[in-house]
Amino acid sequence: MSAAPREPVAIAFRDASQADIDTIRALADRIWHACYPGMISVEQIRFMLAWMYAPMKLAEDMQRGVRYELALIDGHAVGYLGHELHREKRALHLHKIYLVPELHGRGVGQAMLAHVVRTARASGMQAVELGVNKTNARALAAYRRAGFTVAESFVRDIGNGFVMDDHLLRLELHTR
Repeated sequence: MSAAPREPVAIAFRDASQADIDTIRALADRIWHACYPGMISVEQIRFMLAWMYAPMKLAEDMQRGVRYELALIDGHAVGYLGHELHREKRALHLHKIYLVPELHGRGVGQAMLAHVVRTARASGMQAVELGVNKTNARALAAYRRAGFTVAESFVRDIGNGFVMDDHLLRLELHTR
């Protein structure tokens, strides 16, 4: 007997402001501790959360042009995006795309990614790029299904003896 199909989930997006930094940080802490153990150490998770999600760092990102958006279901934040336009490369760089684990596999992540692609197209970009941990098989499979390919691979020292061992994925946006 197969499971009953799940109802589609209605998702909305709204721009985040500095007033939403605590919400973004709380979501990041919850999501990272649920999703990254086994890919990176708990120590690295803590280090990266403290580094990438410090209130001052998020505020600086927003001030320099990184657009943060909250993904909302029934008015509740269930995920977030962080992206910026790299006009010289004609690419939208997706810094962050995260969703609470209980909504994985329900099409919400796909809806978030489709929103990013629409944003890139509306901004006249020719591609979407993002970095993904090389061992994040679930995310890599989802991006491949969405048409992303590996543009390059890199290892970046982030301090404290930790590295980011990632693939840079790219989706070419063909004009219609």
